[in-house]
Amino acid sequence: MRPAARTTLLTMLAFAAAAACLMAIVGGVDALGLRTGGPVARTAASAGPRCVPSTLNRSALLGRTHVAASPLPGSYVASPRTAISLLGAPAASLGAIRVTGSRSGSHGGRVVAFSQGDGAAFVPTAPFQAGESVTVTGRARSLPFSYRFTVARQDYSLSTYAVALAPKPTEQQHFLSRPDITPPLLQVNTRSSLTAPGLIFAAPYSGHGPAGPMIFDEAGNVVWFHPLPKGTEAANLQVQQYAGAPTLTWWQGRITPQGFGEGEEILANSSYQQIGHVRAGNGYAADLHEFQISPRGTALLTVLHPVECDLAPYGGPAFGAATDSIFQEVDLATGLVRREWHSLDHVSPADSFSAAAGTSLAWPVDYFHLNSVQQLASGHTLLSARNTWALYETGTVSGQILSRIGGRHSTVRLGPGTATAFQHDATALPNGTISIFDNGAVPAVHPQSRAMIVLLNAGARTDSLVAQYEHPGGRGLSSGSQGNVQLLENGDLFVGWGSQPYFSEFSPSGALLFDAHMHGSYQSYRAYRFQWTGVPAEAPAIAVSAPAAGGSFSAYASWNGDTRTAQWRLLGGPSQESMSPLELVPRTGFESTLSSPAPEAFVAVQALDAAGNVLGVSPTIPG
Repeated sequence: MRPAARTTLLTMLAFAAAAACLMAIVGGVDALGLRTGGPVARTAASAGPRCVPSTLNRSALLGRTHVAASPLPGSYVASPRTAISLLGAPAASLGAIRVTGSRSGSHGGRVVAFSQGDGAAFVPTAPFQAGESVTVTGRARSLPFSYRFTVARQDYSLSTYAVALAPKPTEQQHFLSRPDITPPLLQVNTRSSLTAPGLIFAAPYSGHGPAGPMIFDEAGNVVWFHPLPKGTEAANLQVQQYAGAPTLTWWQGRITPQGFGEGEEILANSSYQQIGHVRAGNGYAADLHEFQISPRGTALLTVLHPVECDLAPYGGPAFGAATDSIFQEVDLATGLVRREWHSLDHVSPADSFSAAAGTSLAWPVDYFHLNSVQQLASGHTLLSARNTWALYETGTVSGQILSRIGGRHSTVRLGPGTATAFQHDATALPNGTISIFDNGAVPAVHPQSRAMIVLLNAGARTDSLVAQYEHPGGRGLSSGSQGNVQLLENGDLFVGWGSQPYFSEFSPSGALLFDAHMHGSYQSYRAYRFQWTGVPAEAPAIAVSAPAAGGSFSAYASWNGDTRTAQWRLLGGPSQESMSPLELVPRTGFESTLSSPAPEAFVAVQALDAAGNVLGVSPTIPG
């Protein structure tokens, strides 16, 4: 398929974002636990706790100060542990800050400057109380400001029921040299010499084996797998630049049955050593859907957090709960939140395609489901929300929604074939188009999922379909959740199919160049192709089999995460101090087999590069 002619999109509407959603496998709903945090007394005539402001989509800017504040003025969903972020003026120009809760009274605290030099956070010494109103006053650049927000009542009654899958060895790979590593079994369906360079990055979970970040090559050979403890999952493995070096980043934590994550972001160097982690601020846990590191020493991450909410106006229970979609920009040097955006401050639950009826505190309505965030150089931010079927362009500073693409109240006239349903991973591309993974389900709205490229016409406020890419296998794939699209440097498109465990690469004209899948029930929220050099800190691994009847034996060599080894050399001898080469073989996949015609008292293996240089040596073990 050849993309249609493209026109230029104004920079201020060069939207993009990465959207992705995760629907955890759920076998049932189990309401657990006692509610804490000041539950509201219920009467037949009383309204439930408020979570939506009377005026939606207010600006974060505090009048003439040109300082953006979070929590947002007028918000009803602030965290009890929130700091007060004031962004847009040097810390030295902020003064006389007073913070007073309507129940908790005056709050002491400290003002901490952001490392970027453009603002500060007031960090209270004690948390606020659920349901109370908080007044913030102060001065910025000698101009006074005053505003209020309300603290949310947190929903502590989530169902935590999870499905435990029994091990199924036939869906996993097994290695004699590394019996502790059992990644999903991979099958390559299509492979071409025309694909872009690089390895494939995924994070399988929801299978019959351990979850964890994984790198593999086009032949389906695992390069690196990091199995996680039972009950811990990973998502969104990718390569980013941090501190001037390529760095692996992934989310790690618990995936709730409601389909969002509670965890943290992990950073690891090229030796797979953890060099840092990034946590959400203001008392939240980081969600799995987005994580981006910027050159300014900041990171964008998402939070999905249920709060008690009166859903009666939307057809739900008065004493119900809604999952608030949040993104934070975090200062990596201080861990402070520079800006924080909440969906309940800007978008009504009435805009959702997820019904509030039938929901509960144990199963809150996930009305928005933010799954991608992209800050653009134009001063705008692009968001994608799965459950409103819409992309949103916001002002990065004000936080206000400027345009809506799709959904119930689109401000852009959608061209033929451009409407999405439950979409993920919308990304603004360098040429002004937007890539989107359009799930089209669940429930089924489109016959199959697709990767699509759309072009916005800023003047006419319309969009048009440039190209779409569907999986060619049979009737295609319908991915009920997750998925992403990555534009590669050579112009190819790499697609992760989310809940359908497939990975594909298409040429710009639509030719399928690569396709592979994991066996069984595994899923991967996103998948990418990156160039990567792995230099493990650990030594190569070795195992040996029992000698055969004729005296020969085999040795098995591997080096989890190494990308440089081209050959393996087997060493053997009567003692650890006296060993000589026995065999040299090319590297074949994750684990290579070497052999010797006669048993040896001790053996080891050496990993060699293409020039024959020794890269690493395994421990010496009895033969």
